Amino acid sequence: MEDIVKFVDWLDNELSTLADERAVLKHFKWPEKKADAMREAAIEYRDLKLLESEVSCYKDNANVPCGVALKKMAGLLDKSERSIQRLIKLRNSVVRSYQECGIPTGWMLDSGIVSKIKQASINLAKMYMQRVAMELESVRNSERESSQEALLLQGVHFAYRAHQFAGGLDSETLCAFEEIRQRVPEHLGGSRELLAGIPSS
Repeated sequence: MEDIVKFVDWLDNELSTLADERAVLKHFKWPEKKADAMREAAIEYRDLKLLESEVSCYKDNANVPCGVALKKMAGLLDKSERSIQRLIKLRNSVVRSYQECGIPTGWMLDSGIVSKIKQASINLAKMYMQRVAMELESVRNSERESSQEALLLQGVHFAYRAHQFAGGLDSETLCAFEEIRQRVPEHLGGSRELLAGIPSS
């Protein structure tokens, strides 16, 4: 697929030198459908690779305020979910035409970049749980019980979303989640139902 991306970049660069691309190409037997499919595939592939890199390379910085850090991680999970949903829709509609055009489709399968993004989201969930636990520890002796509960709820909901998206959590993330689970009070019934949906470590 990297070769397709390079070719599309080269092609677009060459075509950009033409004063009127369409006027010139109509004099040739130009495979417009194939060129458009290659361009579309290259854009999607590049976007997914950038997302994979962004999610995989994210590191939590303890110097960043908790609210800002949690918002950033939630944003990355949102972006991952939207991108994978879009890819699945695209895959269902274009796989056959891509194959007919000789465009690789392995990267679109669940075992391709999707798997790497889901794996990175599990790591994101672990960092989220650890940050929530750290923040809860720092406000443990304060009077702000409502803010502690709000933070717990955020942690539980994020873990559940990551669990649903990735199809499970690894042992390290489950351990971090277990620490959060222990702190959820009995009266937060809805969150306890979510907790039941995630197997304990």
